[in-house]
Amino acid sequence: MAFDYKKEYKEFYMPKGTPSIVTVPKMNYIAVRGSGNPNDEDGEYKQAIGLLYGTAFTIKMSKKGDHQIDGYFDYVVPPLEGFWWQNGVVGVDYAHKDSFQWISVIRLPDFVTKEDFGWAVREAAAKKKQDFSKVEFFTYDEGLCVQCMHIGAYDDEPATVEAMHRFMEEQGYVLDITETRYHHEIYLSDARKVAPEKLKTVVRHPIRRA
Repeated sequence: MAFDYKKEYKEFYMPKGTPSIVTVPKMNYIAVRGSGNPNDEDGEYKQAIGLLYGTAFTIKMSKKGDHQIDGYFDYVVPPLEGFWWQNGVVGVDYAHKDSFQWISVIRLPDFVTKEDFGWAVREAAAKKKQDFSKVEFFTYDEGLCVQCMHIGAYDDEPATVEAMHRFMEEQGYVLDITETRYHHEIYLSDARKVAPEKLKTVVRHPIRRA
């Protein structure tokens, strides 16, 4: 059976609907950076998603081609994630989506080297006859965080964030969003197919001891 990161690492992908503290280890990602409203039909964000999945599935399906990756095992492509920020704002302001800056990512299996990654980007670009130059190999060590499963529309996340912040303060932590530590979302539902009130999103914020 294919290895499923969501099931094998439930502490990172399937938290409860109440806030918890977690230490997230260093991980490698396929990443595309951009800015602007993610809901814009022809915006950067929608284009970025295509680049991410194009690369992710090229790596997953490499087992059927000439480029054999050392240590490869069959796996489910991990969920889409996003690191979000706005200049001059601590956290995110959902009322002003046009000012979003983001790094959109999909986790890479550890067996994927930078050389394998470079091959996958070139292969995806050739197959899709598209520019994949925005795609990068991104390593991120997220560290100590507070997180919670949010069920509902993205615009309703502030209530979940408020509960997370109350919890972290009760536990003796303070928010640590900086220029290198971001508001983080992991998308467990496909927003094109799931009703807004049923969307499942992991919301995660970096913290430190008070």
